[in-house]
Amino acid sequence: MKKLAIVLSAVATISSPAIAEGNAEAGKTKAIVCSACHGVDGNSMINMYPKLAGQHASYLEKQLIDFRSAIKTGGKEGRIDPIMGGMSFTLTDQDIEDLSAFYASQIQQPIDVNSVPELGETLYKAGDSSRGITACIACHGPDGKGVGLAGFPMIGGQHANYIKIQLNKFKDTNRNNDLNGMMQATSQKLNDTDIEALSQYISDLK
Repeated sequence: MKKLAIVLSAVATISSPAIAEGNAEAGKTKAIVCSACHGVDGNSMINMYPKLAGQHASYLEKQLIDFRSAIKTGGKEGRIDPIMGGMSFTLTDQDIEDLSAFYASQIQQPIDVNSVPELGETLYKAGDSSRGITACIACHGPDGKGVGLAGFPMIGGQHANYIKIQLNKFKDTNRNNDLNGMMQATSQKLNDTDIEALSQYISDLK
């Protein structure tokens, strides 16, 4: 498992383009329009929208570029999302860098999860070899912080509902901008109970 994570990290690092550093202060001003869904500091209060605070800037940049690409290519490329497609359509590369720098500089606020199924912890830490499910910890780390340079996002402390939505999108291939299709391949082996348990466990990670 450790060898897999190291190899994936190396491949992602090599294949990722160099990204210029954005201006967080400029991003703060540009992010005002984003606050309705994502909160003033990136800590969304609406559980269908992701928390952006503390997320890796490189990952945020990729998602914004993918949203913009999808709207400009009619969904042939990138990540399709009707709301974010419209929001990202007019963003320049500098806007994207600045917004990403701002959100990355913010501090994520923890979520209190009432109940965390044991199954979620088992799948996250060990996967399920009998079903070919790789442990989430291999890419996202023990605390869900991910690896920015490798393209693995921070998922710990994210809204459980948002995680559930995204896992189902990967499973249905409605979202396909993941590195080498890894999330699609993994999520397609998960059933509804698995996804619910994982979402709760990940949301509770600190």
